[in-house]
Parts: sequence; C-alpha cells; structure tokens
Amino acid sequence: MNQKINLEILKNAIRNVPDFPKKGIQFKDITTLLKEPDLLAYVSDRFFEHFRDKGITKVVAVESRGFILGGDIARRLGAGFIPVRKPGKLPAGVFRQTYKLEYGEDAVEIHRDAMNRDDIVLLHDDLLATGGTSLAVIELIKNFDVRKIFPGYIIELDFLEGRKKIANYDIFTLIRF
Repeated sequence: MNQKINLEILKNAIRNVPDFPKKGIQFKDITTLLKEPDLLAYVSDRFFEHFRDKGITKVVAVESRGFILGGDIARRLGAGFIPVRKPGKLPAGVFRQTYKLEYGEDAVEIHRDAMNRDDIVLLHDDLLATGGTSLAVIELIKNFDVRKIFPGYIIELDFLEGRKKIANYDIFTLIRF
C-alpha cells in the first residue's frame, strides 16, 4: 500500500455533486475514491485495523454503497456479511423499518434469519448524514438482540448531526466534512 495516502488525500478524492438527488443536496460521491486501487485498499485497511479486535461476527452493510466495502471488510474480519436492502429485494422473510431521509422517506429490510443473539455487529455504510438510515438499521438489528453494535462509516457530514441520533454507540468515521 502507498504510505503517502492520508485522510486529506481521501477527502480530495471524493466528488461533490450539487443538487443530487434533489435541489439543495450536496452529494458526496465516493466512486471517484473507489476507482483508485490504492485509495480503496487504504479505506479497507483502516476499517480492518479499527475493528479487528472487536470480535465482529457479522458485517451488516446498507444498500448500495455499503456493499462495496462491506463484503471485503467481513471477509478480512472472518465475519459473515448481511445485506440490508430496499423493500422487495430480499427473497425470504424480513423485518422492515421505515425512516426519514434529509430529502424524503424510505424503508430498509433484513432477513429474519440474518443473525442471532451471540453476534457482534459492524453496521457499515458509506455515509452518516442525518442518522435516519443508521437509526433504522440499528432498529432492524435490535430484532436479533445481538451482543453489541458498532457503526462505521467512510464519511460523516458533521453539520447534519446524525451522530446525535446514534450517540449511544461507539461510532467510527474515517472522513469528516
């Protein structure tokens, strides 16, 4: 891995897309970071290093950008990978949770047999904004009465104060705006 990579380089590799998905939103696009192999490896390495001693047994990743690194992080941690998807995408019985976005409302689902009470979970997503999605996914995970939940994000938008909604958890964020 290139030792010259740092968080400022990562920040600069993220594209800002104005007015997406609707007017007034400044979308943080990680695809410009992900296309660079050294940067992709650096992000994956930071997540692995942070969570490797936490006993993670499942990585719960949020559709769709959470899937990109979620599988790799799960493999490296020796954990299972659990997808959280938009409604109607999972083929078996699900738990469903609705939530508000900064620009609307949505819902997420998880398979009813995804975890058990012995699991220690890394909730992985690309972005923590208002915290609505994360709170909804945490509510889904609570259905399984797991031992512990660790939220982890590539990016956190501090000005939206999403951290306050999930303040009772040990939150890891790589890049903050």
